[in-house]
Amino acid sequence: MQTSPQILALCSKFNAVLLAEEETRLRIAAAPNPPAQMFEALRFVCDKHIEIEVWPTERLEKARHLAGRAKPATSPEGGQTVVTLLNETLQKAMALRASDIHFEPTEEHYRIRLRVDGVLQLQPALPLHLSAAFTARLKVLGNLDIAERRLPQDGQMDMDIGGSKASFRISTLPVRYGEKVVLRLLQQTEQPLDICALGMSSRDTKLFQSELAWPQGMILVTGPTGSGKTITLYSALNALNQTGINVCSVEDPVEIPLPGLNQTQVNIKAGLNFQNVLRALLRQDPDVIMIGEIRDGETAEIAIEAAQTGHLVLSTLHTNSTIETVIRLEQMGIARWLLASALNLVIAQRLVRKLCPHCKRRGTHKTILPPDTWPDPLPDLHAAGCERCYSGYYGRTALFEILPIDSALRTAIASGAPMSELESIARQRGMVSLFESGCLAVSQEQTTMEEVYRVLGVSRG
Repeated sequence: MQTSPQILALCSKFNAVLLAEEETRLRIAAAPNPPAQMFEALRFVCDKHIEIEVWPTERLEKARHLAGRAKPATSPEGGQTVVTLLNETLQKAMALRASDIHFEPTEEHYRIRLRVDGVLQLQPALPLHLSAAFTARLKVLGNLDIAERRLPQDGQMDMDIGGSKASFRISTLPVRYGEKVVLRLLQQTEQPLDICALGMSSRDTKLFQSELAWPQGMILVTGPTGSGKTITLYSALNALNQTGINVCSVEDPVEIPLPGLNQTQVNIKAGLNFQNVLRALLRQDPDVIMIGEIRDGETAEIAIEAAQTGHLVLSTLHTNSTIETVIRLEQMGIARWLLASALNLVIAQRLVRKLCPHCKRRGTHKTILPPDTWPDPLPDLHAAGCERCYSGYYGRTALFEILPIDSALRTAIASGAPMSELESIARQRGMVSLFESGCLAVSQEQTTMEEVYRVLGVSRG
């Protein structure tokens, strides 16, 4: 029996899963306490007995994900508008904890993918003819030029989704079969902004908190896009957010609005860039300055100057490790002696997927690494996969490499010591590398070595 499109649409609307449709009955899986409107709507479109199975949220997530992969060409019918479909897609993305939403026109259909725990997950595809309407709707919400289809555009939009407010960064790009649109979820209110909740060791947490107590200097958080730098920075700002401290930020865009902070968003079209805002902030009697990202030498120079003149400066940089941060700033034109006097702390971080506690498996063979890399055998863990998770993983945890700049490192940086010597000094003072942090997570059975290799790009050989 062919399932009615209206029934599928209603299941999607109420985040339910259709288990079976027979001549006289429907079997549906739903979250605890399903709304009465769902029963009324289903009875309206079909005169059948409705049986509801109550499933945990994780199991429903997995089932909807698998259904999306199995039915890539489902077509919306029954009067659903583009506005309704888009709202349902965004609501589903938030329910699945997605960080990014990809709308991609292909040769045959309109593909939608959600990035969950750092990995893209395919969703039910839509007919290709809806791509233009979806793109136009998203452009309207992001205040972009609907008529401009030849050039990339960027913007931001705020929406009320499922009773909660959410902010998205929107980016469009011309591709072969139309325009691809990517949304980045900016505000995740459920994420606690607490330094103790970041996942650092107790030693590193105390070190981070002590460095935040200094009245001046620079703290940098490094890593690629999607490595959790924003949450680390905002957790620090939240700890510093007191009535006796003037905390100012310059961001592109403002990702998490925090009451009590003076947050300024750059506007390149209006001539308001990072450099202009930073110079203005220095005349605003700041105690703490947060720079969303150091992108060029001029911004780096102003930040270093602020860190040397009685301000605590926090920012991010795209580097692979803590030591590489020193080299990158030098390449931007910052003199080594200035770096040595301004830097207080560098944090490098990554996010790895956590093993699902319900289906993880332990193999019989231990993983043996060279003694100078990790001294003890590591458990042979496998991501089996079940109805509660995504391919054996659910959620993520952070790996950290933290480098405090002490007197020995300041001397080495100022004297122009090479990267290998700086790393040797840091290791002698107890710095734990990102790979060692990953091995620790494996030893605690939080993740697998395969996931550590994938995220860090480390060769198994």
